[in-house]
Amino acid sequence: MQGGGDALRAVVGDVFFREYSSPTAAAAAMARLLLQAWEEVRSELVVPLLRAALVVCMVMSVIVLAEKVFLGIVSAAVNLLRRRPEKLYRCDPIVQHEDQEDGSAAFPMVLVQIPMYNEEEVYQLSIGAACRLTWPADRLIIQVLDDSTDAIIKELVKSECEKWAKEGINIKYETRKDRAGYKAGNLREGMKHGYVHSCEFVAMFDADFQPAPDFLVKTIPFLVHNPRLALVQTRWKFVNANDCLLTRMQEMTMDYHFKVEQEAGSSLFNFFGYNGTAGVWRTQAIVEPGGWEDRTTAEDMDLAYRAGLLGWKFLYVGSIKVKSELPSTLKAYRSQQHRWSCGPALLLKKMFCEILAAKKISSFKKFYMIFDFFIARRIALYSYTFFFFSILLPLNIIFPEVQIPTWQLIYIPTAITLLNSVGTLRSIHLIILWFLFENVMALHRFKAVLIGFFEAGRANEWIVTQKLGNVQKPKTIANVSRNRRIKDRFHCLEIFIGLFLLVSGCYDYLCRYDYFYLFVIPQSMMYFAVGFQFIGLNVSD
Repeated sequence: MQGGGDALRAVVGDVFFREYSSPTAAAAAMARLLLQAWEEVRSELVVPLLRAALVVCMVMSVIVLAEKVFLGIVSAAVNLLRRRPEKLYRCDPIVQHEDQEDGSAAFPMVLVQIPMYNEEEVYQLSIGAACRLTWPADRLIIQVLDDSTDAIIKELVKSECEKWAKEGINIKYETRKDRAGYKAGNLREGMKHGYVHSCEFVAMFDADFQPAPDFLVKTIPFLVHNPRLALVQTRWKFVNANDCLLTRMQEMTMDYHFKVEQEAGSSLFNFFGYNGTAGVWRTQAIVEPGGWEDRTTAEDMDLAYRAGLLGWKFLYVGSIKVKSELPSTLKAYRSQQHRWSCGPALLLKKMFCEILAAKKISSFKKFYMIFDFFIARRIALYSYTFFFFSILLPLNIIFPEVQIPTWQLIYIPTAITLLNSVGTLRSIHLIILWFLFENVMALHRFKAVLIGFFEAGRANEWIVTQKLGNVQKPKTIANVSRNRRIKDRFHCLEIFIGLFLLVSGCYDYLCRYDYFYLFVIPQSMMYFAVGFQFIGLNVSD
C-alpha cells in the first residue's frame, strides 16, 4: 500500500510539472485546485449544515418564546384578576388560647433548619434572624447544621448558638463526620434526630437568608388550613442588588423567575421547582417521597419533583419576602450557575421515565414538568442563545448564502428580551447589557447541561457560593491575588469566542457593510469582560 501511494504521488507530481513549466506555476495551480475543492465543500457540505443548524435554532427560539408568552399570560391574568394566595387558600391566623392551660398548644411544632459551610461572613445574620422569629418558644426548634471544615469558623458558629441558647432559644448545633452528599446529605442527617419527629413543619434558610420576625406567622397558616399543601415558597429580596453591574443583572433574572415563572406555576399547576431556601415544608411531604436525595446537585428540585409526582400541591406567596445575598464575584456566580444548570440536566436523565409513569398527576402536568422545566428553560434556551448569537450569526458574515430571516434576527430576540425585563423595571436601561451578558453565560450553562446529562467529571461538583455578608459593613475588595492559577484568572473559551466575534465583526465592517458588526462587536466586548473577569467584584483571597 505504501508503495502504491508513493507511485500515485509521483504520477501526480509528474503531471503537474509537465503541465506547468515552473514550481511557481505548479503552486498556483495547486492553489486553484484547493480553492475549487473548498468551494465544493462549502456549497455541498458547510452551507447545508449551517442552514440546518439555523432551522434548529429557529425551532428552539419559537419554543422559548412560546413558553415565555404562555407563562407571561398566566402571570398577567393572576395579577389582573387579583387571584392572590390569600383568596385562593384559607390562611386564618393561628390564635393562642388564653383560657387553656397550655396556650401555645394551638401552634404546631416548627423546625427551622440552617445548613452552613464555612459561612464566616453571614452566620450571625442568619442565626440571629431565625432566633428572632415570632413563634412560641416551646413550639420552635432552631437547627444549625454546620458542615464547616474550618475549625475557627466552627467554633464561632457554635459559640453563637450557645449565646442564643442562654437567652432561652431552643437551638441545636449539629455537626457530622464528613460532607457526604453536601447540602442534601446535611439536611438528611438533620432530619434523623429524635426531636425532629415532633415537628410538623420544616422551614429552611440558607446561611445568607434573613427572614422577617413574622415569617412563620404568615406562612404556617397556609399549611395548617390546607392539608394537601406540601410547600409554601416565598420570594427572595436582595440586599446587595446595587453592589455592582453583576448583581443588578442577576436581580433582573431572578425577579423574572419569581414574578413570572414561580407565580405562573403555582397558580396554574400548583407546582414549581423548590428554590432550596426561604420555604416551609410539611414534614410528611419530605418523608413520604423518601427524604433528601444527593444524586444530583439539584436536591431541591429533586425533592419537589418526587413530592409533586405523589400529588402534593405547592404554593408560591410573592408578598412574603426574605432578605438574601446575590453572588458579587464572577467566580461565585459561575459556580452557582454551573450547579443550577448541571443538576437539573442530570435530574431529567434520572427522573424522565419516573415522570412518565406517575399515576397521581395528569398528562398535562407531566408535559409541563418535562417541557417547561427542562426542554424550554434549559435545553432550548441555552442552546439557542449560545449557538445563534455566538456561532451562527458571526458565521453568517463569512457565509452570506445562509440567510437569516428578519423575524428570527430581530423580532423573536427582542420579544424574549422584553418579556424577561418585566420583573425589574428599574433596570430597564440595562437591558442591552443584560442581553449580552446572558448570551455569554449561555455558553457556561450549556456546558454545564452537557456535563450533567452525560455525567461527566464535574456533574456532582458542589462549590458553596461565596458570600460577603451585610452590604453595610466594609468589604475587603482588592485586586485578585497574583499567585492564582491562570485558569482561575482567565476564562480561555470566552476569550477565544470573543476573538472570533471581534474578527467577524471587523470583517463585516470592512468588507460586507450589512451592519451585523453593530451586534457582533459589542457581544465580543462582553465575552472579553467575562473572560478577563472585569464583571463583578474582585475579592482578595
